[in-house]
Amino acid sequence: MLSGLVIVDKPRGWTSHDVVGRVRRLAGTRKVGHAGTLDPMATGVLVVGINKATRLLSHIVGTEKTYSATIRLGQRTVTDDAEGEVLEERIAAAVTEQQIRDAAAKLTGNILQVPSSVSAIKVAGERSYARVRAGKEVALEARPVTIHSFDIHAVRRERGGKLQDVDVTVRCSSGTYIRALARDLGADLGVGGHLTALRRTQVGPYRIEQAHTLEELAGSLTVLPLADAARSLLPVRELSDGETVELSYGRRIPATGSAELTAAFAPDGELVALLKDVGGQAKPELVFAAHGEA
Repeated sequence: MLSGLVIVDKPRGWTSHDVVGRVRRLAGTRKVGHAGTLDPMATGVLVVGINKATRLLSHIVGTEKTYSATIRLGQRTVTDDAEGEVLEERIAAAVTEQQIRDAAAKLTGNILQVPSSVSAIKVAGERSYARVRAGKEVALEARPVTIHSFDIHAVRRERGGKLQDVDVTVRCSSGTYIRALARDLGADLGVGGHLTALRRTQVGPYRIEQAHTLEELAGSLTVLPLADAARSLLPVRELSDGETVELSYGRRIPATGSAELTAAFAPDGELVALLKDVGGQAKPELVFAAHGEA
């Protein structure tokens, strides 16, 4: 059974669900999922799991992400990106590059971020974006996120200098909304801001250089094997033959000595289980090579 990760370079205009549907058809299996949604306007790394590798996805979702983006200063939109109606326009000509860098610095580190109202967060059982589209008021609570770096690469004047486009790279924790960063950068500068382009270049250890377009995948489905995917994602423990047998039955083995979730591999290189030390022993959290499994 084919199991592994497909690192997709998602095209603009496709939903993450659309991509999963295409990979299902290419792989010939229904058991396919993804590790973190990308908005339709965004491009770049979408990690897709096939069969057994879908069990790794929850451990990929929480990893760091890196994005390349363009922020337009001088306009505020209902969606905090270019797909929404412009709510307000202000002349941003007087904003200096140093002011932009200073504002970005204030949005770096551990911050409290109010997610974009046009998001999938549920409010009273309804998706926030659905409430906004229905004309309802949405007030989301701020949540802690970490912006490890917020680098400014270029500042370009548009429309005769009235607007400014800022090219940035952001490395951040899971749960960060780059649209909200664009909104907050513009708000701090007093001119409003929104996102005009977004490309995810890394999810955890998986980089854009590993990604394939859907056209490339249609020609040849490139799958990162399950064992390789786990080795790049988690600390590794090499098992003895006896430990491999014990884990295949779901039994505990001697402690790994690490507080982190660990990927355990049989002597032949097969991924056997994900382990966590509990009470002086290593407990299998997930078993991939169960006893008697073909």
